[in-house]
Amino acid sequence: MPSPVGNLRWRPPRPPDEWQGVRDATRFAPSCPQPQNPALTGPTSGDCLYLNVYTPRVRSSGEDGLPVLVWIHGGRFTLGAGRDYDGTKLAAEGLVVVTINHRLGAFGFLAHPALATEPGGPAGDYGLMDQQATLRWVQGNIGRFGGDPHNVTIAGQSSGGTSVLAHMISRGSRGLFHRAIVQSRSFALTQQSLAAAQADGEAFAAKAGCPDQTADCLRRLPVADLVSNFPGAAIAGVVDGAVLEESVGTALAAGRFARVPILNGINHDEQRGFVTAAEAVNAGAYVPVPEPVTAESYQRVIASVLSVPTTRAAAIAAEYPLSAYPSPPVAFSALVSDANFTCPALQIDRWTSRWVPTFAYEFNDDNAPLRYPPQLTGPPVATHKSEFPYLFDLPDAPLQGPLSPDQQALAASMRTAWANFAASGNPASAAVPWPAFGADSTQMLSLVPPRPQVETDFASRHHCAFWAAW
Repeated sequence: MPSPVGNLRWRPPRPPDEWQGVRDATRFAPSCPQPQNPALTGPTSGDCLYLNVYTPRVRSSGEDGLPVLVWIHGGRFTLGAGRDYDGTKLAAEGLVVVTINHRLGAFGFLAHPALATEPGGPAGDYGLMDQQATLRWVQGNIGRFGGDPHNVTIAGQSSGGTSVLAHMISRGSRGLFHRAIVQSRSFALTQQSLAAAQADGEAFAAKAGCPDQTADCLRRLPVADLVSNFPGAAIAGVVDGAVLEESVGTALAAGRFARVPILNGINHDEQRGFVTAAEAVNAGAYVPVPEPVTAESYQRVIASVLSVPTTRAAAIAAEYPLSAYPSPPVAFSALVSDANFTCPALQIDRWTSRWVPTFAYEFNDDNAPLRYPPQLTGPPVATHKSEFPYLFDLPDAPLQGPLSPDQQALAASMRTAWANFAASGNPASAAVPWPAFGADSTQMLSLVPPRPQVETDFASRHHCAFWAAW
């Protein structure tokens, strides 16, 4: 798509310009502007709205198109790129895999009154607009790459899963996809109001060098200033009135979402990697862990990170006694994971299963090889991003440990399940039955090597009744 730079900053994406002859598409395009991070290996540029297609074959006359899986990367809406995920192995399962870039950080999610299309009108969510433009491109072009535009699955992890849920409830995305996969994305079901987002945008503009608060000044700011002054995460999104008319949780609870099958899951202890880095995710925001988690500080840290009074922190500590865990940081990680990832994921399953086929999983290979630092505090555990190497090769990841034979068997089962779901809306196979989640049967699949197993104790193991009563 045309480069969203200069006067095109903070405007909806435009259709691609036509060209003559053959265009070289054999190299990855630049990633979108973002802070330096361990996975960033290629160049960045404002000219970044490109996608990558992995296909097992180009469509020939008379052949049916293959199911299409569009992967939306994670990274807090401030980091990442489509090139980080090699879709070759998933494509070998009979899919056309599309990995995409979209605008990040201030370029993708800044809401400011001066950027509104009209006084008091919507602003923000430009990154989600880029994704919608990508889905329109898929509808018009994927057949030439062997894909079926009438069988498109959108899939994403973390903030990419936020995007999937946003498209589930956005009227502008209706008809552009037919199934949805949400990985590790249940921790921000309430999006920012436009007023709150624009107030943040005005504070950002002043900090970045535009005290006059004009669109002209913002569009002239250097890329580095826009990157360095934007917060490290924009994971909640904005109820801008155009792309999003209400929060994700509100829409899902009321049944106001696309009637497509959904596959939704989380990892065993999503927060361990964050807690190791002295932060946690709470209520859709990244929160610093204010001091080391010890037996003496346990309740103080709970109160600070979860923003609860001391009496409530004491009740949470009693529900998660230190005697039940190998160390205070591990206990703390378990409880903040259950509160913000695990039990909200269960709530999503309960909401969506009233209306559409819903399949749930928990990734439970606690010995999954790390692809990203740091080394985890406490015993090994399946944490945020642990499932990646079972679905994709990650050529730009800084750590590249191999999968064991049993883990390779699990990876093969997972890729088959993802491909089955993309093809039919049901991930089950003869080798790995996968029951649907329902009000009377809250079964889900535990993804463990070498062969996934059905589990029925998810809610009790993660104290979901306790959190539901909170």
